[in-house]
Amino acid sequence: MSKVFVIIPAGGTGKRIGGEIPKQYMKFHERELIAYTLEVFQFNTKIDHIIVSAQPEYFDLLEQVKAKNGFWKILKIVEGGSERQYSVYNALLSINAEEDDLVLVHDAARPLLSQNILDDIIETAKLKGNAVAAIKAKDTLVNGTDVIVNYINRGKINYIQTPQAFKYSVLLRAMQKAAEESFVGTDESMLVTRLGESVNLVEGSSLNFKITTESDVELFHLITSRNG
Repeated sequence: MSKVFVIIPAGGTGKRIGGEIPKQYMKFHERELIAYTLEVFQFNTKIDHIIVSAQPEYFDLLEQVKAKNGFWKILKIVEGGSERQYSVYNALLSINAEEDDLVLVHDAARPLLSQNILDDIIETAKLKGNAVAAIKAKDTLVNGTDVIVNYINRGKINYIQTPQAFKYSVLLRAMQKAAEESFVGTDESMLVTRLGESVNLVEGSSLNFKITTESDVELFHLITSRNG
């Protein structure tokens, strides 16, 4: 039976928020942000192993998070790279996976992923070979900087999220091709489409947002305060 691995790239510096530590290690109600993200996968029965890629200076902190929360599914903590893509590649190379095993990649700073979306991603990827969470554009979209130049048909626009799930062999080939060509993409789906693969979209959620700005931090504080 194939296994399901999850890679959490946590090597980012959170420069847009600032502060003394990267955003994924900021505390919300005495818990690190990444702990909220990790517990989603820890509690899902379909997930076998979690690999976290991070900067070495945060290895000890991650070990503390693992022990304090009982995250026994964390298989390895590996060194991250200067780009998200390199962090994912390092983690991918560290696992002993079969060709048809599934590998999910999820942003460390997306802590509100629902179990329903996670299940849909896994089931779709098992059925069709891959799956990526996405939400349809709801607002009016325009071209232009200081003034509106023209309008974009939002009916064909999707915002890509994570998790993104692929067969191990396909994601590995995509990463290897990108490395050979010195290409850096914004996410895994971009690398996989460069192989000529079709990537399947699964409905995500606006709640599955990535904490990137100060307003995102405030919103997550508000949500967790109400839930707690």
